[in-house]
Amino acid sequence: MNNCILMAEIVKDPELRYTSDNQTEIAEMHVEFPGLKADDPPALLKVVGWRNLAREIKQRYKKGDRVIIEGRLSMNTIDRREGFKEKRAELTASRIHKIGADTEIEARESSADKSTSNLVSFERGKSPAMASASEPPSTSDSQYEFGSYDSPSPESTYEQPKRQKPAASNAGNSQDLDDIPF
Repeated sequence: MNNCILMAEIVKDPELRYTSDNQTEIAEMHVEFPGLKADDPPALLKVVGWRNLAREIKQRYKKGDRVIIEGRLSMNTIDRREGFKEKRAELTASRIHKIGADTEIEARESSADKSTSNLVSFERGKSPAMASASEPPSTSDSQYEFGSYDSPSPESTYEQPKRQKPAASNAGNSQDLDDIPF
């Protein structure tokens, strides 16, 4: 299965265009993410979103936004004028999540299409778990304190397994003493 999750920063504003045959929306943007090593340059990747997600990407995202993108990674081969072929990676987004200093845990469905939305945005200070509780749980009246658990000593809990003595061999008695039925 081809599934990719990428945390990146949008470096080019999303552009919305349409297919020529049936006018399906396509949003394209470029994102940048850090290399594996500290001295590696950041990598640039083209991200494409289709249909409702394309509209939402164009409306809600801009250059400088930090996002988590879920989707499929593909390689496209392009014939260059210089006479060689170039391979470029492209991420076809299936979901996109905005992250940043002003965002936190709660996922909220987008307003475009509640049943098929691929966009989840986050709001400060709210989470699905906190929505039902009036206040966060307190740790001061906790039943357990760090370091208060006394583990039992190994000798008091471990019993040596008892071995069964093999029965005397009796050729006339072919009783199977195994628990396994075959």
